[in-house]
Amino acid sequence: MLKKGYLVYGLQRRASTPNTYRIDHLYDNPKFPNFVTIYGDLSESSSLLNILSQIKPDEIYNLGAQSHVQVSFDVPEYTANVTGLGALRLLDVVRHLKLPVRYYQASSSEMFGKVSNEKYQNENTPFNPQSPYGLSKVFAYHLTKIYRDSYHIFASNGILFNHESPRRGITFVTRKITMGLSRVKLGLQGTLKLGNLSSQRDWGYAKDYVEGIWKIIQYKTPEDFVLATGETHTVRQFVEEAAGLLKFNLVWKGKGGKEVGIDKKRNKTIIEIDPSYFRLKEVDYLLGDASKAKKLLNWKPKVNFRKLVEIMLRNDFDLAKKELKLGRKVFVKKINI
Repeated sequence: MLKKGYLVYGLQRRASTPNTYRIDHLYDNPKFPNFVTIYGDLSESSSLLNILSQIKPDEIYNLGAQSHVQVSFDVPEYTANVTGLGALRLLDVVRHLKLPVRYYQASSSEMFGKVSNEKYQNENTPFNPQSPYGLSKVFAYHLTKIYRDSYHIFASNGILFNHESPRRGITFVTRKITMGLSRVKLGLQGTLKLGNLSSQRDWGYAKDYVEGIWKIIQYKTPEDFVLATGETHTVRQFVEEAAGLLKFNLVWKGKGGKEVGIDKKRNKTIIEIDPSYFRLKEVDYLLGDASKAKKLLNWKPKVNFRKLVEIMLRNDFDLAKKELKLGRKVFVKKINI
């Protein structure tokens, strides 16, 4: 957005410890004079009313959520409050202020949940969420359509399949893999513990997807779009791709909860299965069909699966090297990834 010349306001929750590490490079940076953060919260209508009445934005991108699926089972009320009702509060403020704004609602492939017989999921696929997070997103999705139709607000949904990058939180499985295997490679941890290796996801590069988000808002009419790569891969395949780039000779032994991944070169276990990482209700298969976005928005992803893993692994291996050097002043042999 900054590169496109926007004045960008970011809604920031107050915290007693720093929580802005993903955007610290933007603060007090003369290259980005148009970046501002304002304290507010999606759980508090008054803060949203005050902020939007002052700024009077041209576009609103609601990306805010408690977005970790497993955590949504631990804090379901909070998840519904922020992820679901947060969208309601934003849209209702827009309605009351009569703002001529374009509103984007970040929907999720988790809304599809457990799919039946359909190979691909698109804008016409029925929702069947399997988590409080997915259900909260369904609520926000339908609310966006209701406010669009009832109050003539320019409000669009973007149903994005998994979009990853080095900015992804480290508790999410993709970062957990790239960071964990990097740390194992450098001796900073013994093994990487994972849950269901058979889950299939449509993984894309977040940088491609945010361009798609912007295109959704620029479209002539408010509509709903799926953004996806049209390819699906298992967690196991993500692990194997990352392990190969790190020059592990990975082989699998055992079955079910006793399966392990072994580096054949050293005959050492580097992957273990931990039952605590299995979801209460698993979503086994997601695969998106972005034909509508391709046709109407001229959007398609540029970064393929292998390149995505490489981008994330380069970042996390560098972070792990820095961690090692801070803890132990030793030379780290360069690995060509």
